[in-house]
Amino acid sequence: MDMLARWLVQQPLHILLVAAAFFAAWGLVRATPLGKVPRANALRVPAFAWLAYAGWEWLVHVFSPGADIRVDLLLIWPVVGLATLWGLVRLLAAAVSR
Repeated sequence: MDMLARWLVQQPLHILLVAAAFFAAWGLVRATPLGKVPRANALRVPAFAWLAYAGWEWLVHVFSPGADIRVDLLLIWPVVGLATLWGLVRLLAAAVSR
C-alpha cells in the first residue's frame, strides 16, 4: 500500500498516465469486433474516474502542497478502485459472452 501511495499521492501526472492507458484501451477495444458489444464501452468509466482523480490530485498539489493527512483519499481510492474493477469485469463479461 505504501508503494501505491508513493506512486499516486501528489503525483497527478502518474494518475493521468493511468487514465491515458484506460482511454487507449477503450479506443483499442472499440476498434475490434468486440467494440460492437454494448458492454465494451465499460472502459470509459474507469478512464473518466482516473481522469477526475488526476484533476483532483493536481488541485490538491497546487493549492495545498504540504497536505500531510489526506482524508479525501479514503473516499477517492475506493470509488476509483470500484470503477476500475467494474469496467474490467464488464469488459471481460463482454468478451466471454461474444
